[in-house]
Amino acid sequence: MSPLDNTYEKQFKVIGTRPPRPDGIEKVTGKAQYGADLYVPDMLYAKILRSPHPHAKIISIDTSEAEKLDGVKAVVTSKDFSKFSDNKPSDTLVNCIAHEKALYDGHCVAAVAALSNTIAKSALKLINVEYEILPHVTDVDEAMKTDSPIVNKGYVLENVPKGFSENVTSYYEFGHGDLDNGFNNADLIVERTFKTEAAHQGYIEPHACLASMTPDGKADLWCCTQGHYNVRALCADIMGMESSQLRVTPSEIGGGFGGKQQFLLSQSP
Repeated sequence: MSPLDNTYEKQFKVIGTRPPRPDGIEKVTGKAQYGADLYVPDMLYAKILRSPHPHAKIISIDTSEAEKLDGVKAVVTSKDFSKFSDNKPSDTLVNCIAHEKALYDGHCVAAVAALSNTIAKSALKLINVEYEILPHVTDVDEAMKTDSPIVNKGYVLENVPKGFSENVTSYYEFGHGDLDNGFNNADLIVERTFKTEAAHQGYIEPHACLASMTPDGKADLWCCTQGHYNVRALCADIMGMESSQLRVTPSEIGGGFGGKQQFLLSQSP
């Protein structure tokens, strides 16, 4: 019989069947462990202090009172991170924690590790940060003007035409065919400018992670991510580790839609 003859019957192992989802049973029975479900004995809880200002110079950070609070094991600021170098992902490092200034409302300026969430939250209130408020804009068109406040000075601009602010870090043009000829021969030309807000994937589960260090300097990181190799590479660079010293294991994720491939934690404290 010809293989093109669709009158014959053939049983396939997968096609035409309803195989169970590999993660289905664990999820419907509640056994699946998401990022925030992960737990190890005697673990510490971390909370982040974030800037309330969209653009501000950090004059000083006093963590002495927070460090005295019973149950607080560590208070971290930018001083605890390695300095920038040519082979360090400085933009990612600055996004992890503010160094000389806060670049946006919600930018991390300090972090606390404590015996409980409650203690960590209390410690955040004891950290005193002195800011110098800097000019800022919240409109894209204003930010691109040459007289707008510069957020990151000294960045190399990539293919950006003259007349744009240093806030513009990349510039792309897309086209196909002979555009001039197309416009000249068009029966109707409609020109409009469209703007839209940044769109987020809108997954239900916030980002969460659990980290563990071993006495020999190696580390394990469990997190709700869709890109664990990217997380490993960036974390290792920022912490000054070799990638081989860091193992990243993805947990179950409560929705991602491609939005959990980046190196970040949620904007919740």
